[in-house]
Amino acid sequence: MRKLLNDELGRPSLEEYAEQQKLPVVVVLDNVRSAQNVGSFFRTADAFGIERIELCGISSTPPNRELHKTALGAEMSVAWRYHESTVECLEQLRADGYELLAIEQVEGATMLDKFEAQRDKRYALIFGNEVDGVSDEAVAMVDGAIEIPQVGIKHSLNVSVAAGVLMWEAFRQLK
Repeated sequence: MRKLLNDELGRPSLEEYAEQQKLPVVVVLDNVRSAQNVGSFFRTADAFGIERIELCGISSTPPNRELHKTALGAEMSVAWRYHESTVECLEQLRADGYELLAIEQVEGATMLDKFEAQRDKRYALIFGNEVDGVSDEAVAMVDGAIEIPQVGIKHSLNVSVAAGVLMWEAFRQLK
């Protein structure tokens, strides 16, 4: 066994990636405060072919040195938009036909291992602030919520780690 070289991985060019079909999934960052976490979202979104990232409120936007540290250039391949207000972003996504899903521990949340994505739907996965989670205003607007099952004492994951789990599951179910 040997590790593959970069040129053996079959990576598309930036132009080829832009033309590839993306998952019908957008990721919404509701006031994610760490630019490095935002960069991780970009890198993971690139890996799983996410349609775009919606950056809201205090979430950092490219170009940003701290964001680039973890994005490693994925901020150039993943489409993104900035919104001053998460509520306005969610209103637009709903009008565009997306099902709004908070990734949060709330009453009535569907455990991720029980969630079944439907291929005829478009999804907006909403991730919240590292301390406060998805804002109450955003939670009040969603169509549902997904919770990641956990058995440890902390009952929380870093927001970018949670994003990796959710984006992988979306990719697994919708690709």
